Amino acid sequence: MQPNPIKISHHGAVTGVTGSCHELHLNTENSILIDCGLFQGAETSPNGSNFEHLKIDFPVEQVQALVVTHCHIDHVGRIPYLLAAGFKGKIYCSEPTALLLPLVLEDAIKIGFTKDKDLVEKFLTLIQTRIVPLPYKQWQVIRLVNSSQVVRIKLQSAGHILGSAYVECDFNKQRIIFSGDLGASYTPLLPSPKSPYKADILVIESTYGDKNHENRKARRKQLKAVIEKCFTNSGVILIPAFSIGRTQELLYELEDIIYHFKQSPVAKEKNWDDLEIIVDSPLANQFTEVYKKLRPYWDKEANKKIKAGRHPLAFEQLTTINGHQDHVNAIDYLKRTARPCIVLAASGMCTGGRIVNYLKALIEDWRTDILFVGYQAIGTTGQQIQKYANNNGYIELEGQRLTINAGVYSLSGYSAHADQAGLLRFIKGMRKQPKDIRLVHGDQSAKLLLQAEIKRLFPESTVSIPYQ
Repeated sequence: MQPNPIKISHHGAVTGVTGSCHELHLNTENSILIDCGLFQGAETSPNGSNFEHLKIDFPVEQVQALVVTHCHIDHVGRIPYLLAAGFKGKIYCSEPTALLLPLVLEDAIKIGFTKDKDLVEKFLTLIQTRIVPLPYKQWQVIRLVNSSQVVRIKLQSAGHILGSAYVECDFNKQRIIFSGDLGASYTPLLPSPKSPYKADILVIESTYGDKNHENRKARRKQLKAVIEKCFTNSGVILIPAFSIGRTQELLYELEDIIYHFKQSPVAKEKNWDDLEIIVDSPLANQFTEVYKKLRPYWDKEANKKIKAGRHPLAFEQLTTINGHQDHVNAIDYLKRTARPCIVLAASGMCTGGRIVNYLKALIEDWRTDILFVGYQAIGTTGQQIQKYANNNGYIELEGQRLTINAGVYSLSGYSAHADQAGLLRFIKGMRKQPKDIRLVHGDQSAKLLLQAEIKRLFPESTVSIPYQ
């Protein structure tokens, strides 16, 4: 007897790469959500406002639980709105994510709702009562309301950011897997994701379904080349970076580059001792502190460096900035002086945050270099800078028209997302490949190319691109 068809509704990440939110319907009265993320860039409302897309536009009474794959804002940013809409269930996530998630949501609440300390504290207290931390590789039973049925979930490391997971769901004799965001191979600090044993239905991301990344050696070589250019023109390198995940990975890579150059004969003439790395983001600095506490989840390479006496996330040339006045002073100092320096600041797509102030002050200076190390969604400031960087292009920033005189570079190899080869490898690695594969979280061109490649390699599987 064939099991009943599984219904999945997609409430985000179907027409682009943000707003991840997928509902697994278990029966007429019960469902669970996988992620509840914020829309960004052109995926917000047509007039650029996020308001319409913040609303929870589906019934929540039947939603028994929320499973969080990881705490990037495009996967968790609508959780406050989900609670406001009446969601009463538990929030299941990995143990590292359980520590990181309240920090992300506190920031989201202060930006989108209120800065009232009492209200923020009440919300965080509520969130803490809802979070259920789960170890990797262990099944968790979720009992359904008004039903004798249960659904089992298991989290497996996804290698995207610390604590990220893909979700295995067992229900009605079928295994449904939601990939969340899968990490690239050899991502700093993190073990590479391993394929599950089997899947009947696979909902998989497709962010880089149309391309392959450079390998780690090549991308580090490119990063080093940009830094050397910084020495040559005595300018600032601005790196827009997400506060969680990307900032910590870059610190890890920068420490390694600096460490090896200090061992080389040319170190003194290259002035590596004078290179300052600034992380100007209170949230990123908080996350980095949590990352340090979560060393048991680091990969073998990272822990080997710790044992050798190195400090990948807290090295000598690293300066952290938290206070607003220190932020203002740093921008003024860098604008007036000509000192080689690397600044990491959020947001990663330049849609807000402190990186915008650096761009306004430095993007017209030819000595400045802007280095993108992650995906820039269509309609974001980062994507506009990439698009108009040549031929004296310009951008509008907070009402100012600014000519892009800075050098602009994009290193796709530093993406925290698996590339096409990695996504295919995830499917190939299953002992029992899924018969039903659904592509989400990607631009249409990426989905179509990945769809064609999966069909070629797995002709017995149905590969669809859901829209809602």
